[in-house]
Amino acid sequence: MDVLGATATKREAKAYLSRFPSEKLKTFNARRPEARKEDVGVNLGNLYLPIRAVDQSPVFTQGPRKAQLIGGMPTPLHSALVKIREPQAIDDSALRGVCLTLAQLNRLGMSSVVVVDCEDQTQRTDYDLRRLATEQADRVTAAIDTLGGPGARRLDNVLRASNTDEGLRSSVKVLSGRHIINRNLIITPLRKGKIPVVAPIAFASAAQTLVHIPADEAVLALTQDFAGLGPEVISEAHAQEIAEKIQTRQREISLDRIILLDRLGGIPSLHRQHQSHVFINLEQEYDDIKSELSSLSLGKAKTHDVESPTRRDAAFRSFASSNPISKFWDDQSSFRNMQRDAETQKVNNHPVAENAAPESVTSRNLVSKLWDSQSGSWKEAKSTETGTPIPDNGLSTSGRIHLNNLALLRDTLAILPPSSSGLLTTPENAANANQGPQDSSSAPGVGTRRQRNPLIHNLLTNKPIFSSSLPSERTQQSTNPSGQKLPVIPATFVKRGMPVTMIPDPRIHPWRPPTPYNPSSIQFLDSRIDLSRLIHLIEDSFGRKLDVSHYLSRIENRIAGIIIAGEYEGGAILTWESPSQGLSHLAATTGNFGSQAQDNQLVPYLDKFAVLKRSQGTGGVADIVFTAMVRSCLPDGVCWRSRRDNPVNKWYFERARGTWKLPGSNWTMFWTTEGVHEGTSSRFEDYEAVCRGVVPSWADDKGVVD
Repeated sequence: MDVLGATATKREAKAYLSRFPSEKLKTFNARRPEARKEDVGVNLGNLYLPIRAVDQSPVFTQGPRKAQLIGGMPTPLHSALVKIREPQAIDDSALRGVCLTLAQLNRLGMSSVVVVDCEDQTQRTDYDLRRLATEQADRVTAAIDTLGGPGARRLDNVLRASNTDEGLRSSVKVLSGRHIINRNLIITPLRKGKIPVVAPIAFASAAQTLVHIPADEAVLALTQDFAGLGPEVISEAHAQEIAEKIQTRQREISLDRIILLDRLGGIPSLHRQHQSHVFINLEQEYDDIKSELSSLSLGKAKTHDVESPTRRDAAFRSFASSNPISKFWDDQSSFRNMQRDAETQKVNNHPVAENAAPESVTSRNLVSKLWDSQSGSWKEAKSTETGTPIPDNGLSTSGRIHLNNLALLRDTLAILPPSSSGLLTTPENAANANQGPQDSSSAPGVGTRRQRNPLIHNLLTNKPIFSSSLPSERTQQSTNPSGQKLPVIPATFVKRGMPVTMIPDPRIHPWRPPTPYNPSSIQFLDSRIDLSRLIHLIEDSFGRKLDVSHYLSRIENRIAGIIIAGEYEGGAILTWESPSQGLSHLAATTGNFGSQAQDNQLVPYLDKFAVLKRSQGTGGVADIVFTAMVRSCLPDGVCWRSRRDNPVNKWYFERARGTWKLPGSNWTMFWTTEGVHEGTSSRFEDYEAVCRGVVPSWADDKGVVD
């Protein structure tokens, strides 16, 4: 259990132990042959050594919070559903590393079910697809068996395909006509500690034969069954019987993770300078990310030569070039929907423009671009079939694959409990056993962390490796002592999450200072705001009673906007503050006029930032609210203050672009605005005046300046 002592926080270790009982781990470890412990143990290596700064994972919490261990209750079999895309393109060494990680997850209490996805751009018959899928399933099984222990088992005759509509009738997309024949075929080996490996081959009821089905459909069918939504359950006539059967099935097995191993890595983000999205809150971000990926896939976004990426507005190719560890096959991979297109893409033989996006075509002339670490550029790799390149003048297949991955995570997590999560990363990162530590002197911020296996980190914490609210430059590539760049892990952590309400919606009404001709229209009497729940959120988060009348009077006609996460689990109130009014109050109360701030424009000020105590440190509520504030609502910057002894300050320090302890007070000032430095700009003086002059509105110390 040494690995638990090296997790980011004690809270995460306690949460892990409460969900994965130690007795199960001891029982499983007792069954393992002593001679084989070294093999599986390699995958932990020295991944979890003492770590610095951001890697200590401070959490937004207003006070001490006790974690409770749950005992005495029957625990379901915890499992992860893992899809490996194009295993035939993964070399034996990398595949063995992936299997080492899966074996380690098994040892730590999370059993894995593996689905192989062998579809690529090569045209194959159904028979060839079934043969390839079986071969790769056997290959994965053999790799796991070489590690010793319970091993793996390839499962046949698990899936059935029918033309009847036996899917769940709801607004959630659950696949019709694909389901598990007998769930005991999967649960029995899981109970024995084995890792089931499933090829996407189903028995067709109508034709009475075996057929190959898209791997995503197999993943959806398995997810539906693990969630207790099999066809034999939802065929019941009475709702009460359906509910009881679903609960019984869910007590057998809990699907905690959906893991997609794809050589393309995580979902690209244009906000993170050629990196992946760190965390996706599906309830809030799915439509926006889908639109962004669609635009990039259609070539609407600006692109440039992948061998010299220098601009942030690049599409998928420049994103790939910033992740050299990934084998980014930008124009040869395919996904299931490509085989169903009614129209055939025409392959032209004319030269391609330098900035053109790759074309989605179906051909046996495979071309890929692989990263050459020696030359530091992308090189063309030709297939052994003909060696003829595909013209690079069509739609981006990589964009379509990212869209497919995002949709699969959305569809699976929609029918799982909110605690379940998804992870999308590369096989190389899943196989990562022990990257050397980064040089702390050459890499600021988060770059000082030791690179870790994202699958194991996710199991122990149910969080992304990086916090999604950190500034993107603090998760950039760093260098080792020899000057070589260390790759950023292209991993995306996904949860169903919670909706985020921004009032007003900055996409329709940007947050701008009020003017005499356009006064602030946001009031607490707005029908979109539940004032009583908002006040409860503030008082619960701070543990103090709010002087409501004084507070409402102070911010009247000043509200810039309000952010609400979920059912008032977290939120932020932002106001427009006048530096001159702050100076006036300061002079009246202390006789100190402070700096000579300018009042030529109002200052955006974070007046209240609150998270319910039960949600502090878990679920990423604070990250969701903070990210919405700095990226969507006030991307040009905002300031706020916090008591010097506030335990949240460590969390604030890592997300602010600048901080300053206000002399003669108990306040620390923070800001996210670029180009603001102590004593060198009028904006800094404005921030100081506002942070000194805001009047507290607590019922227990009204009128007292900290």
